[in-house]
Parts: sequence; C-alpha cells; structure tokens
Amino acid sequence: MAQGCLKCLKYTMCVVNLLCFISGTVVLGFGVYMMRFQMSSLIPSLANFNVANILLISGIIMTCISFLGFLGALKENRCFLLSFFLLLLILMLVELAAACLLLVYEGEINLVVERDLNQSLAELKTQGRNSSMLNDWDLLQNIFDCCGVHNVSDWGDKVPQSCCQKNPCPTQEPIYKTTGCLNNLRSWFEKNFLTTGISVIFICVIEVLGMCFAMTLFCHISRSGLGYKL
Repeated sequence: MAQGCLKCLKYTMCVVNLLCFISGTVVLGFGVYMMRFQMSSLIPSLANFNVANILLISGIIMTCISFLGFLGALKENRCFLLSFFLLLLILMLVELAAACLLLVYEGEINLVVERDLNQSLAELKTQGRNSSMLNDWDLLQNIFDCCGVHNVSDWGDKVPQSCCQKNPCPTQEPIYKTTGCLNNLRSWFEKNFLTTGISVIFICVIEVLGMCFAMTLFCHISRSGLGYKL
C-alpha cells in the first residue's frame, strides 16, 4: 500500500513538474515578446524590474527548477530531489522578502517613479520631437489613457497626439486627456495589489507542497538504499 502511494506521489511530481516546465517556456517566450514594449527610458531607476525582464527571469527559473524536479522524481535521484527542495526553499524566501520590501518601500518607489518620469519628460523637451523617448511616452499614454506626469500642462505648448481623447487630434479645439500618468500608474498598481498578493500566496503554497513531496521521496529513497541512482 505504502509502495503504491509513493509511486503515485512520484508520477504526480513528474506530471506537475512537466506542466510547470511547459508553463515556464511559455512565460519565457512571452517575456521575449514583451521586450518589444520596454519603456526603460521613462523609468531608468527601475529598468531592471520591468515586466519583460521579470517574465524572462521567472521563465528561466521555472524551467530549470521544474526540470530538476521532474528528473529527480522520474529517476529517483536523491541529489536532484535535494537540489529541487533547496532551490524551492530559496525561491520562496526570495519571493517573501521581495513582497516585504515592496510593502516597506512603497513610498520611496513612488518618489523614484515620479522623479524619473519628470526627468524623462524634461529630456524629451530638450532633445526635440524626433527622440525615441517620444515613442515610449506615446505607448505609456495610450496604455494608461493619460497625459503627462501630472496633467496635460506638463507638455507645455507641444502636446503629442497620444494625449488627445480622439486620435488623431482634431485640428480645431482638441480635447486632451486630463489625468496624469503618475496617478493612473498608482491606481493600476493599487487595483492589482490584492490580485498580486493572492498570486504570491498561491505560488508559495504550491512551492511548500512541492518541497513536501520532494522530501517524502528523498526519505523513501534513502531508506530503500537506492543511493544516487541515475
């Protein structure tokens, strides 16, 4: 009976890790696709933490750890299972630490974003309309339906087409978006804060279950004297 349960646990781990590996490759591919929409010129201080980079790193980590868990469970390899357990533990601790830092330094992050947006807008005004930074601003203002950092007055007398409520801008009496991008960015993060928190908790639960399964198999293999079988 116990042997049958352990076999079931072994193949469950294989299936789950195979699905995680496939999900990791999808996330990795989506991260490569999102590299087209980077806006690092607008917020250079947080350039390494944009969506594309996060997806790329997450995809690489998911594929590596899930492959290790799949191979360790399939081959009943103690070394792979122990490595899988330790990597999941480190990953969970890093996720919890990142969530705590985000909560503690939320105000400082808001100030950094506001400072970078103001600096990029000032640079754009001095560099002229042909700057590649204008494309990033157009993308930001179209996605978040906003204009400027605080409002349309940030652009002065050179308001881009992306600030118009109707695109293209009418030649007479154009109506501009009145909300600033900084305010819309804050609202977007606040709306998605609960979803992000629930997602982190759900991922941590899955990681704890993965660690429990891996350690159960590891202990069984150690008692059976199978060693580091390949």
